[in-house]
Amino acid sequence: MSLIQFKNVSHYYGKEPAVKGLTFEIEDQKITAIIGKSGSGKSTLLQVINGLIEPSKGEVFVFGELLDYSNINKTRLKIGYSVQGTGLFPHMTVYNNIAILGKITNESKHDTERRIDTLMSFVNLPPSFKTKYPYQLSGGEQQRVGICRAMLLSPPIFLLDEAFAALDPETKNEIHDELLEMQTAEPRTIVIVTHDLNEAIKLADNIMFMESGEIKQFASKRDVMDNPASISVKDYMNKRGV
Repeated sequence: MSLIQFKNVSHYYGKEPAVKGLTFEIEDQKITAIIGKSGSGKSTLLQVINGLIEPSKGEVFVFGELLDYSNINKTRLKIGYSVQGTGLFPHMTVYNNIAILGKITNESKHDTERRIDTLMSFVNLPPSFKTKYPYQLSGGEQQRVGICRAMLLSPPIFLLDEAFAALDPETKNEIHDELLEMQTAEPRTIVIVTHDLNEAIKLADNIMFMESGEIKQFASKRDVMDNPASISVKDYMNKRGV
């Protein structure tokens, strides 16, 4: 069984379905991009995986076990999560922002320091940045710190919800390269929600296209690009120059 598996999962906001009857598995140690128009259910799906939303129907298996939404915190510690805006604590230094999960889980100071050094090297943040505060950083630097924080405990699963949407193209491209370098060095199951098709094509091994809460196509990147499964998938690709 893969690390992430859905069985007939639906979720409703009132009477409106956000996702409908989803059954799929995410390929382990690969990058999966979830694309589609706004309101298609992409972020809801990601929040269900991370335990932020308990689905109205169906079963979600994470790490081979049925997800227990009443006791979710232990599972969340094994899932990295990065969103647009980073959520850094403004009164804490870069080091303390990254180290916070290590303190919660009682990791040794030595191990935490070594891990932070490794992660900051991956994303090209110099050691001198450890003592800086978020307000002293650019948007791209803040996003890099957010990635380091999410990766501190070496989670087997990493979820990104429009994490790079607010960055300028040059910075976004640099962080894409850094993420791919990190994935080569430390393979993990990564799921990315994005509106940016070019981002999905650059990063992903597999692409899931969602529309109106349903999966219209879920295949390898090449298959989705070369053989769109429906008119809506084809139109989405064509409008974005693919």
